[in-house]
Amino acid sequence: MIVMKFGGSSVESAAAVQRVAAIVAARVERHPIVIVSAMGKTTNKLLAMAQSASAGRRDDALRQWEELREFHLAEARALAGDELDAAVEEHFNELSELVKGLAVLGELTPRSIDAISSYGERLSSVIVTAAFRRAGMAATHIDARQVIRTDRRHTQAAPVYEATYQRLRDIVAPAAAKAVVVMAGFIGSTDQDVTSTLGRGGSDFTASIVGAGAGAEEIQIWTDVDGMLTADPTILPGAHRVRAISFAEAAELAYFGAKVLHPSTVLPAVEKNIPVLILNSRRPEAPGTRIVAEAVPCRNAVKSIACKRRIAAVNIASTRMLMAHGFLKRIFEVFDRFETPVDIVATSEVSVSLTIDNTARLEAILAELGQFAEVGVEESQAIVCLVGENIRHTPGIAARVFHALDGINIRMISQGASRLNLSVVVAEADLKPAVERLHAELFREIDPAVFE
Repeated sequence: MIVMKFGGSSVESAAAVQRVAAIVAARVERHPIVIVSAMGKTTNKLLAMAQSASAGRRDDALRQWEELREFHLAEARALAGDELDAAVEEHFNELSELVKGLAVLGELTPRSIDAISSYGERLSSVIVTAAFRRAGMAATHIDARQVIRTDRRHTQAAPVYEATYQRLRDIVAPAAAKAVVVMAGFIGSTDQDVTSTLGRGGSDFTASIVGAGAGAEEIQIWTDVDGMLTADPTILPGAHRVRAISFAEAAELAYFGAKVLHPSTVLPAVEKNIPVLILNSRRPEAPGTRIVAEAVPCRNAVKSIACKRRIAAVNIASTRMLMAHGFLKRIFEVFDRFETPVDIVATSEVSVSLTIDNTARLEAILAELGQFAEVGVEESQAIVCLVGENIRHTPGIAARVFHALDGINIRMISQGASRLNLSVVVAEADLKPAVERLHAELFREIDPAVFE
């Protein structure tokens, strides 16, 4: 049994779904469980619709609703004739009622965000199931909300593993033995059967949870790139493909911005030691990247360069609490209270600098910090993260980084916390030249056993 997850770009249109059907049909003897994202940019459009409705722009919201309805009807008809019309209309009738309710209430809660954003995956999973049947496969649709149990933290729910794994064993695994199972990614439900979501990019997480719970031999993440690369292709075209990488390296890259993988994806897979493959749905013949539990030997110090844009650097200083016990505790209690994760931290005797990528509650955080310290913020920063198991064993790696970045102001540097990453913070305007220079320095020669 294998799990195959297809992202939004892989199911963005009828033509894309037909490509997916061909890919799955070629692997049907491996009893695939297929996890799908929403079609194209549907989730963004659903959230824009919700914002319009809650802001009192009811007509705008209904216009967006109609555009999305027409799109899904057209793509469904291209794949399955008119047999899906009733199912698509039923989903959009429910969505219309939600939109009208938001327009009346004028408030957008996390619970209502989950309810509305779930429709993208719910629609795509129904459409993909019908396309598979038209392609001659025995296919069955299972509502992910019947299987993926979560806590009640709407918009970023955490799975309740014991209950979820039990349902995967009892419902999904037996169904996969008889037919191709299709499920929506990203969504689940609480113990009160209220729709929840695992957060943006959560379809990858769904695939890993399903793979771990159903006992899959392999989890395949199908996207629109050939696998993990040595740099973000939008910043550095022509980066090398990484043939194999460890779970630890992949998790670090995902957290620091490598968009081909959701940061939480590898956790259930690591637990069950299930290999994860990153593959290209537009080039299914490409071998992709294999993510495995053990470290992958490599002559290069670095496997890949990841980056995070739109970072804020927060600088906190207080001479009043010089060497004072509890200063750090007091700082991080503020970030904990406002549920804002911290990426990088650098400290001295009297000051702390740290970075955050979620600035939604920054103003309130600064107000609290200002009660006991002097606080400054530098916005429009970026993190450049070098990841590789060999970083810890390679003398002079920091010197090479500073040499490559000569002339670029490094705002912060961090090495040692995970022992396999070295991160620097630079102005966002310097991100592209920073990545280009580091890549040229660190991948001047490549290990052909690991890179292509």
